[in-house]
Amino acid sequence: MMLSCGVSTSSYRVPHVVTFCYNNPNHPTAKHGELESVVTRRALSLLATSMATATTAMFSVPILFCDSSARRSEASASASATSTSTSTATGTQFSELPQSGGVKALDLRIGDGDSPVNGDKVAIHYYGRLAAKQGWRFDSTYDHKDETGEPVPFSFILGSGKVIQGMEEAVRSMKVGGIRRVIIPPSQGYQNMSQEPIPPNFFDRQRLFTTIFNPTRLANGEGSTLGILIFDIELVSLNHL
Repeated sequence: MMLSCGVSTSSYRVPHVVTFCYNNPNHPTAKHGELESVVTRRALSLLATSMATATTAMFSVPILFCDSSARRSEASASASATSTSTSTATGTQFSELPQSGGVKALDLRIGDGDSPVNGDKVAIHYYGRLAAKQGWRFDSTYDHKDETGEPVPFSFILGSGKVIQGMEEAVRSMKVGGIRRVIIPPSQGYQNMSQEPIPPNFFDRQRLFTTIFNPTRLANGEGSTLGILIFDIELVSLNHL
């Protein structure tokens, strides 16, 4: 079963995630050939997206399935698309978050919990991608496991300046339980190599920062594209301190 749909920004196209809940009567059961896949209910409905950096891109759109069991797998369907500034948009549009410095967001799921305010401790799961590397996933909280093998959310104090500004702006207007895809421009992304989230793997960190802060490419005027980030974020919890 091949499913895909697109959402458009001014210069590139990003696919939706397609999610089915295996044991939820409100969602259909989905099959891909003979494969019937399930993931835990805590797993994010987040996807592995190959992003366009100019006008042409290849997309890999996972179809995720979920129930309350501990099993998890992904079935991927691939589609290619060409996007230009004059292309016709299909699906839902990204919108720019107010007073965010250009951060664009698309809510994949609206949460039903509280929204955080400055000073709250928030916990999120995320997939982080770098548009300059054709959607290379440089980090994911699902790769950060505790001693039992469970993924560990990333926590920070909202408004503390610990993380990149674009992530703070993205989380600020979310509700607990929500999932949001955000496109963060370089001005709201990494300004130095100490800002979080930082990939735990040394080689991933090196590749990320040598791309964003590449002096030759910056000198060639590519600074407006090198640091574009794509995050799929789930607001897991918040704690009013």
